[in-house]
Amino acid sequence: MIIAISNRFGSVSPLFDVSDRLDLIEIIHNKPVRRALITLKQREPFLRTREMAGMGIDVLICGAVSYPFETAITSTGIRILGFVCGELNAVIDAFIQNGLLDRRFDMPGYCRPRQYHRYRHRRRKGPNPGDW
Repeated sequence: MIIAISNRFGSVSPLFDVSDRLDLIEIIHNKPVRRALITLKQREPFLRTREMAGMGIDVLICGAVSYPFETAITSTGIRILGFVCGELNAVIDAFIQNGLLDRRFDMPGYCRPRQYHRYRHRRRKGPNPGDW
């Protein structure tokens, strides 16, 4: 598996759209085996996506990402884990240990969608008041 992390001075870049550096990490058996810093040449969403797809990236870890970039990237099968912040080595370790859901990796101001119970909004069974 190859993951890419948008890099800004050793931390996750807050906005993927303007970040031109990616850390590529190849992970085999839950261990990083190879790491490279890549500079992206393209700025336009579909050209940049094609450039990334050619690198064999499976997962992109980034901060915020605009809808045009998100659409282009996910259309190639690259999974996006967005609204992540933190130092790169800590993010890599958390990804390997399935720990990116820890709130310390949430971008400031990011509110996760609420988790609703399956049955909470189910309609009550019983007589309809209009039938009385």
